[in-house]
Amino acid sequence: MSMVRTHTQCQGICVSFRSFSPSPSIPQRSHSSASSSSDDDATNGTHTWIGKGLTCVCFKRRGNYERICINLTPLQQERLKRLKHRMQVYFDASRPDHQEALRALWSATYPGQDLHGLISDQWKEMGWQGRDPSTDFRGAGFISLENLLFFAKTFSISFQRLLKKQGGNRAAWEYPFAVAGVNITFMIMQMLDLHASKPRTFVRAVFLQMLSENEWAFDLLYCVAFLVMDKQWLERNATYMEFNDVLKSTRAQLERELLRDDVLRIEDMPSYSLLC
Repeated sequence: MSMVRTHTQCQGICVSFRSFSPSPSIPQRSHSSASSSSDDDATNGTHTWIGKGLTCVCFKRRGNYERICINLTPLQQERLKRLKHRMQVYFDASRPDHQEALRALWSATYPGQDLHGLISDQWKEMGWQGRDPSTDFRGAGFISLENLLFFAKTFSISFQRLLKKQGGNRAAWEYPFAVAGVNITFMIMQMLDLHASKPRTFVRAVFLQMLSENEWAFDLLYCVAFLVMDKQWLERNATYMEFNDVLKSTRAQLERELLRDDVLRIEDMPSYSLLC
């Protein structure tokens, strides 16, 4: 994948556009890592203008204004529409496909171990709050279950390591794995601001470019976010009561990485290298 950056001068303001070359739309594992950047390397500030004809957001960067303009292509519009639809689906315990997704999550999490029922004390082992995991999906909906299942199937080693709380000096009162996953889905939806009719953040504009390149961009970002959250959890020696603070710092790191000039895909994020 290549990036082409063109710069034009307009009344002394540098305007930059990112363009992307085609890439496969299926998730690809990459174990290469990029060097981390400091906060100064990230785009800071709030948006200053949103165009009517174009999806356009301007941010102040190091004294200048940098603007990314996106005229959504039919492919981008379709993928954004599909993602929004996924985000709007509530978990319905009476739907056979939702029941099957729960069973699939159990099978991917505990291969070879029989599930006694969709309502069972067994679910507590995975980090649900009670015997019925369907009650924990209310905050983020069915997509949070899809995210967990994607993580379990695509990066099984990382998934199992987090599930079993392997590595690092763990707290006596750890975060519940599955419920943490639901909260991470909700955090990403808020960060990307995908429900808005027009982009209000530069992060969303950048993500839409990534989504056009890979329809699994949201799910891949979820996997990265889970690893980042756990890494920060360990670095802070956090306990359960500090989970929200860790989630906030996780969001801040994701935003910094997404806004790096050398990050054109989720796979280019420095923290993607944590996945295995």
